[in-house]
Amino acid sequence: MALRRIVTKEDPILRKKSRPVEKFDKKLFDLLDDMAETMKNAEGVGLAAVQVGMLRRVIVIDVGDGLIELINPEIIEEEGEQYEDEGCLSLPNESCQTIRPAVVKVKAQNRDKQWCLYKGEGLKARCFCHEIDHLDGILFTDRKNPNPVIKEEHEEDIAR
Repeated sequence: MALRRIVTKEDPILRKKSRPVEKFDKKLFDLLDDMAETMKNAEGVGLAAVQVGMLRRVIVIDVGDGLIELINPEIIEEEGEQYEDEGCLSLPNESCQTIRPAVVKVKAQNRDKQWCLYKGEGLKARCFCHEIDHLDGILFTDRKNPNPVIKEEHEEDIAR
């Protein structure tokens, strides 16, 4: 495993559409392993292959409940809405409130080329959407909420 360089918003590759994975081989497995290590090292919760300069439909996600590897992912169902602040490893020091589905179902292949279904709610749903957007050349800033929702602070937060 090796750390890979995360490309930033100045790199035009981030606006390109990634190609489907057809070969499930050592090269793909090395990419997945490197992406997981790179994401963890950068203290991120998701990473798309395009963010390390590879135009392949591959993402890794870990929102605290274990690593998920998604190859050729596709959102097949969306439900509700959530308005949360979002950031990105490729756009360091930038954030904005986005509009995302509250719940998503994703179909993707695993390392064994098998199709699997994943359900994400809250942060996991947002992460699935964010990383799959990367595969289509879409950045989180493209999903910026034009009318940000102001959230009420809890009394204990105000006291701090």
